[in-house]
Amino acid sequence: MKLLLIIPEFFGISIEVYFIILILAIPTFFIWRWIFRKHIKDRKKLNITTLVATIIATPLIYVGIIMFWIFSISYYPSKDFDRQKWISDKEKRYELSEEIIESEMLIGKTKAEVKQILGDEENTDDSDLWNYYLGFKPQLFGIDPDVLVIEFKNGIVIKVGQHET
Repeated sequence: MKLLLIIPEFFGISIEVYFIILILAIPTFFIWRWIFRKHIKDRKKLNITTLVATIIATPLIYVGIIMFWIFSISYYPSKDFDRQKWISDKEKRYELSEEIIESEMLIGKTKAEVKQILGDEENTDDSDLWNYYLGFKPQLFGIDPDVLVIEFKNGIVIKVGQHET
């Protein structure tokens, strides 16, 4: 017999989100109460104001925490191009690729010069489109590695870009 775990939803939001918001609401309530206690002397007004502020602030705090988490897992440092790092750590080449693209350091270079700078990655001289593996860039739903794409015309680099495979 299979037991299926069914998580109920209310208004399109799963029940655990409500529990998380409730857990966040408790300290939020006491923080607002501490802040308002200095300014509101009437106990009934204090309770209502604290409750309203908690109801408004808690979902905003929850969204802020989620946004912080998304941005923190998507962050990666952009570093200046270093040939030694490029050759030695293929999984973190994405950190160096922005410098290559923005500085246009490869534009106007020949295929031999590109091989000298980036190395030989099984790209053939008769192809006008070369790819260099960059690794998996940190992102929320990233399941494909990125590649640096170099486009040649008459053996000279005319365009450099990056995309997921």
